[in-house]
Amino acid sequence: MAYFSYVATDVNGGKVKGKEYADDYLDLAEKLRGKGLFCTQYTEIVEKVDQAKYKFKTADLAFFCRQLSSMLTAGISLVRGLHILYTQEEKKKAKAALREIYEDVQKGRSFSEAIQSRPGVFPDLFISMVAAGEASGNLDVIMVRVADFYLNQNKVNNKVKGAMIYPLVLLGMLVAVFFGLFIFIMPTFRELVMDQEIPPLSQAMFDISDFLIDKWWVLIIVVAAVAFVIRLLCITPKTRLKIDELLIKVPKVGPLLTVIYTGRFARTMANLYSSGLQMVDCIEKSAGTLGNSYICKVFKTNVVEDVKHGEALSTAVTKTGVFPGVFTSIIMVGEESGALDDILNKSADYYEDESETAISKLVGLMEPAMIILLGLMIGLVLAGIFPILYGGMANVG
Repeated sequence: MAYFSYVATDVNGGKVKGKEYADDYLDLAEKLRGKGLFCTQYTEIVEKVDQAKYKFKTADLAFFCRQLSSMLTAGISLVRGLHILYTQEEKKKAKAALREIYEDVQKGRSFSEAIQSRPGVFPDLFISMVAAGEASGNLDVIMVRVADFYLNQNKVNNKVKGAMIYPLVLLGMLVAVFFGLFIFIMPTFRELVMDQEIPPLSQAMFDISDFLIDKWWVLIIVVAAVAFVIRLLCITPKTRLKIDELLIKVPKVGPLLTVIYTGRFARTMANLYSSGLQMVDCIEKSAGTLGNSYICKVFKTNVVEDVKHGEALSTAVTKTGVFPGVFTSIIMVGEESGALDDILNKSADYYEDESETAISKLVGLMEPAMIILLGLMIGLVLAGIFPILYGGMANVG
């Protein structure tokens, strides 16, 4: 959709100037005729496309959708609702983004076009849901569904963060004990060594201690370089694809992640399908929200193509071998009964409950590993210190 500056004449022959959004000149002329105006001159305005200044988080989206749906249900117009939300927003960047969207809608642009013209501010799923709501005339109902979806996602994210606290504390303790032992404890045992022969393990401990004290800056450079390489590999599409494929195939970890992905796919698919989107669009956008590039690629290249050629969704999904067989059977029942959205919602409820258990188990796998590493490190240090202590006491005797 383009933005035009126009000069028109009204029914009385008066000249009127203004600006209007339209698909092309014919659409512009049609809109002006609806206002009783005849276009005599027009110019397309090339708008400066702003980059995303603010990316709305899951919690922000849940609150935004809930507030907007409440106002629309109460009979408040979309323009007025957006004005209220942007004036009440406290975060400066979010306020600026909402103000620009409000101004676009006020000028006659649709809500979905306004948010789509600012890539990165809102997720693709949100944009698709808004477009579906506008097309069906049920934007208020769609906003309730979107609010519930993002509210649930926010709860899951908070549970993950909460579950990660203990492993992170253990990791912090591991790092603190490591540096404390080698920087402050090991140097105090040098006086006991004197001229005695030092065992290889003890010598290695002293070498590590000397390195951390004298060349700590080298360690910082190495850690920064490793972190940069890992980050680079993670954002490289091919490498990320391999990593995501490996994750779902790792014993114990893979099945737990699959449960989480299944619940997320079912919920997103149910929301999109019940909103009136085409099946192919539902599949593509649902796969894109999983957070796994391998599954996303499989669905967009295989499942989408199979569905386009007339194959049932349940059959296409079964071929991928990604989701549990029970879930694909449930999809088949939904297709046969004509209640796919309802079946998917119920499945999402079940798998989201299972996801909480899966998250706890995934975190639980990390805790023993941390404790074992901490014990091994302390054990090695003690094994290196005891010969020094024994030799020191022998020399004193």
